[in-house]
Amino acid sequence: MPRTKNTRAAQHRERLAMGIDWQNEMNLVFTYPDDSYIPMQTVLKRFKRIAAKIGRPDARFHDLRHTYAVMSLQEGDDVKTVQQNLGHATASFTLDVYGHVSEKMKQESAARMDRFIRKVKA
Repeated sequence: MPRTKNTRAAQHRERLAMGIDWQNEMNLVFTYPDDSYIPMQTVLKRFKRIAAKIGRPDARFHDLRHTYAVMSLQEGDDVKTVQQNLGHATASFTLDVYGHVSEKMKQESAARMDRFIRKVKA
């Protein structure tokens, strides 16, 4: 799983602080404070417990990735950044998989064009 810049920066600081005790040689995201890995089953159990608490016991861990991608695009992140964060080879693949045009995105696009046209007329 790719790391965000903030996660990478935080773990880089941890790596420097831990020195030779650093244990995250595989560059994992889900780690204990010493950066040794958290077993996949532990992560999945914790995820399922949280999902059940919020009324979504059917949620899958991979759904987080999809949600991140769609929400990032909806909130205006550029596709190249989302592509890199997801670890996709191309931005076109990211758009093919995650670029569903939502009603909110359509409305925001129309509003931007309206503002542009009004500015040109002025």
